[in-house]
Amino acid sequence: MSHIHPTAIVDRSVELGEDVAIGPWCTVGPGVTLETGVHLVSHVVVQQDTAVGARTVIHPFAVIGGDPQHNGYKGETVRLEIGADNSIREHATFNRGTPQGSGVTRVGSNGLFMTGAHVGHDAIVGDNVVMANSATLGGHARVGDRVFLGGLCAVHQNGRVGQGAIVGGLAAVTRDVIPYGSAWGNHARLHGLNLIGLKRKGYDKTAIRRLLAAYRDLFEGNGVFAERLQKIETEYADLVEIMEIVAFIREDSKRPLCLPGD
Repeated sequence: MSHIHPTAIVDRSVELGEDVAIGPWCTVGPGVTLETGVHLVSHVVVQQDTAVGARTVIHPFAVIGGDPQHNGYKGETVRLEIGADNSIREHATFNRGTPQGSGVTRVGSNGLFMTGAHVGHDAIVGDNVVMANSATLGGHARVGDRVFLGGLCAVHQNGRVGQGAIVGGLAAVTRDVIPYGSAWGNHARLHGLNLIGLKRKGYDKTAIRRLLAAYRDLFEGNGVFAERLQKIETEYADLVEIMEIVAFIREDSKRPLCLPGD
């Protein structure tokens, strides 16, 4: 059975799963679905046309499913879809998509979105993502699984951060960050692989050494970049992670690639 605080305002069209808790002074607008066990702590706004996955907890003053911050938006029906088991902290803002884009902003499961985190319109966010305080995703940004975005960093519109990557605090990410990469600085540059993340994921020393060797061959080896990319694609074909990096680089993108540098 769901519990709705008497001070909350919940539109009649809202669909509620089992054991949903809507705390004091929350507002839940039309076209919203709150799945089993969702908890809106207090003072939460879920504006409209949003699906929130099971057991997700949303903390005070977060605004979820707000209108896209886009001059071309004229009130069309667009959506936000959030997965299960997320923790969305105070003052976070997640916008719906745009007709000019996919029409949907998608956020995966098991994420932690700290105070002031922002997910822009049409963004795609994977599973097990951490966005630290005030980390920001521009419109159409794409973030893979198990990414860590440091506090106050910002990913440019249409930017990509590959799975398993880490972005340092205050970084201005204007170029795509490869899977498992470690990028930081203003503007962000690539500074190697996310070794901490790889170790936490259970990679042993031998696997990490091979990944580092492939990284050096790609970014520090002889010849032009296209030749080095082809070389690692051939020599490290048995490494799934390197093949993910190769596929990421070869994929069409609207942003340049984040590279090592001073």
